[in-house]
Amino acid sequence: MSVGSELLPVEDARARALALASPLSTEWARLDEALGRALGAEVLAQRTLPPWDNSAMDGYAVRAADLSGPLPVRLTVGETIHAGQTPRITLSPGTCARIMTGAPLPAGADAVVMQERTRPAPGAEGPAVEILEAVAPGSFVRPRGEDARAGAPLLGRGTPLGIPELGLLTAQGMLTVPVPRRPRVAILSTGDELCRADEPPEGRIVDTNAPSLALAVARAGGLPTLLGIARDTREEVSARLADAQGFDVVLTSAGVSVGERDFVKAALEEQGVEMNFWRVAIKPGKPLAVGHRGATLYFGLPGNPTSSLVTFELFVRPVLRRLQGHPDVEPPRASGRLEGELRKPPGLAHYLRVAASWRQGELWARPLATQTSGALRSAASATHLLHFPREASSLAHGAHVELLPVSWGA
Repeated sequence: MSVGSELLPVEDARARALALASPLSTEWARLDEALGRALGAEVLAQRTLPPWDNSAMDGYAVRAADLSGPLPVRLTVGETIHAGQTPRITLSPGTCARIMTGAPLPAGADAVVMQERTRPAPGAEGPAVEILEAVAPGSFVRPRGEDARAGAPLLGRGTPLGIPELGLLTAQGMLTVPVPRRPRVAILSTGDELCRADEPPEGRIVDTNAPSLALAVARAGGLPTLLGIARDTREEVSARLADAQGFDVVLTSAGVSVGERDFVKAALEEQGVEMNFWRVAIKPGKPLAVGHRGATLYFGLPGNPTSSLVTFELFVRPVLRRLQGHPDVEPPRASGRLEGELRKPPGLAHYLRVAASWRQGELWARPLATQTSGALRSAASATHLLHFPREASSLAHGAHVELLPVSWGA
């Protein structure tokens, strides 16, 4: 595909990037390693749960038909059933069983009366209780198979595995679960001006992009590998990119604009990467390049630290989620209101860092004083990105705005 210099709308750019991604091959992971991942295959229930009708309350297991007459109704208590015990008797007309929460219902019972709706039967010669309230069949009963029935679908492919889902699988006796493997992500920084944090700066600046992107990749479920810092020559950038073979995703930062020493785009093409698009109608992050070589996806991210994080949030994170089999990959959104006023020329969609808080039932977003894309401080206090639409030139105080929660916060 020939890649021109036209600016793609954000939504089109994200759709193109996502079109390059498909769920990775499936592996079996322990349940404690599967939290936050998506199922790679449908799971059928192996056990019926609960395995028997059981009580949802402490009270009395009854035959609902025995309570159809005038109240209160006196019933003989045949036994007491605690959770973990097996009932010994079958209820006959005029009898009931004392029962505790979670205990199996005895045969013949079809309802439970909660303890608060009963009282001791005065003058009874044996165990007896007075029922003060009629109940319908099924009242306060957790029916057999309410959670799962053996052989029936339990969780579908692509289901995000949260704590309740993993609880369901645990109850089925499962120790491992099929999930798409985690994407392997290579990260390369470029720039003569960069050094590592453990090196003396001596006129250079510490590379924060690669460590920050590695953390973002890990939080998104990927497995990051740092490839170091490439100096600003086409040969070195190309050589470092050659080391990225075998990864699912390759991220570079800086060197994708139109400067004399911006060699990343040319080096990617030299390595056989087919560029899918270059440059997006967005601020920050306009110089974004995306391409692929075989099944490996390449993202040339901007060099400014906040631009790098914003473009990761809007484009890379959704792709990592798609690779891991999640059906819903679009960035999450919330509706809020703007505190203050905003103006800009039309043409680029702005994503401003804001601090949002709830006031009187609404989420109010306050743009941070510093929106400089070269300063990480402009991202450090942000809770959301405020979407200032491409075609808009002003937003008034109190305007309804779209907010995207950032994944890089604490």
